[in-house]
Amino acid sequence: MRDILLIALFALLGAGAAGLLGAAALRLLRHRSLTVSVAVVAVVAVTAMLAGTLAVAWAMFLSPHDLTVVTTVVAMAAVVSLATALLLGRWVVARSRALQLAARSFGDGGEYAAPQGAAPDELAVLSRELAATSARLAESRDRERALEASRRELVAWISHDLRTPLAGLRAMTEALEDGVAADPERYFKQMRTDVERLNDMVGDLFELSRIHAGALTLSRSRLSLYDLVGDALAGAAPLARELGVRLVGERVEAVPVEVDGKEMSRVLGNLLVNAIRRTPADGTVEVAVERRADGAVLSVSDGCGGIPEQDLPRVFDTGWRGSDARTPPAGAGLGLAIVRGIVEAHRGRAAVHNITGGCRFEVTLPTAEP
Repeated sequence: MRDILLIALFALLGAGAAGLLGAAALRLLRHRSLTVSVAVVAVVAVTAMLAGTLAVAWAMFLSPHDLTVVTTVVAMAAVVSLATALLLGRWVVARSRALQLAARSFGDGGEYAAPQGAAPDELAVLSRELAATSARLAESRDRERALEASRRELVAWISHDLRTPLAGLRAMTEALEDGVAADPERYFKQMRTDVERLNDMVGDLFELSRIHAGALTLSRSRLSLYDLVGDALAGAAPLARELGVRLVGERVEAVPVEVDGKEMSRVLGNLLVNAIRRTPADGTVEVAVERRADGAVLSVSDGCGGIPEQDLPRVFDTGWRGSDARTPPAGAGLGLAIVRGIVEAHRGRAAVHNITGGCRFEVTLPTAEP
């Protein structure tokens, strides 16, 4: 037992000395290629074994022949280990460089394409993460392009819609100043109408900016959708009578919700005004409320004739107003964008579907706790 302990002690001393030298070498070469580090590790392993063997041989007074045999065996093992380490290092470095080139093309604004061939598990995991990040960035770029297109379209529409009433106001004020207005009262009435229209547009822009900035503050209270729909129908009735559109609200359940009454009234008002203006005379706009498994669903169905399938995903985009045939003379395409923003602030969702003769806008809201 004592001999075994002595052999272990001498082997530990010899291998430890080689290990310390190897650690120092790794520290000095830590900024070099991975191949160099792997080669150093292989050399240290073999050198530690050789040092331990020589220390034990010296302590036990082995014959020169036996010492030569042991040294030769260790040297051959060193050659094989070093060659294997170099091959492994070169393979890992090659995989790493391929991943670097793929990541560089991804960083330059292109799409990430994973390098071909097998790779160590860590590099494979990193490649999968880069691929997932590339997909998310591509979606983000698409959304950014769509938002930028919507912003440009919105600026164009707003500029057009502002220019018309402002030009009319300027012409009427000049006529009144010059005393050439044949009917000043009619001019004053038209000026009031134009000012109210401008005020509504500015209000919509302010509301939309609050939604996009995340500054929309909700004052929630427990309300019944039955009462909200009743108030909204009463408010939209004059416009419906003026345009000859029938309002129907017979299938409205008294579903309780926790919402901001003022903001949800704006949602209902926007949907009703949008539906009434796009429904021809003698048409019908129907409002319904029902309880479903995923929440309370409020729907507004109109007789607009339907929306082209390619336009359905854009209906709630800022500035979208559809084809010229469906665009009313007033409005800047902000109403439905405001609807979606307010509904999503209530942790709900807004959707639109084509139905026979028209389309149905649906707002899904979480129901209130009993």
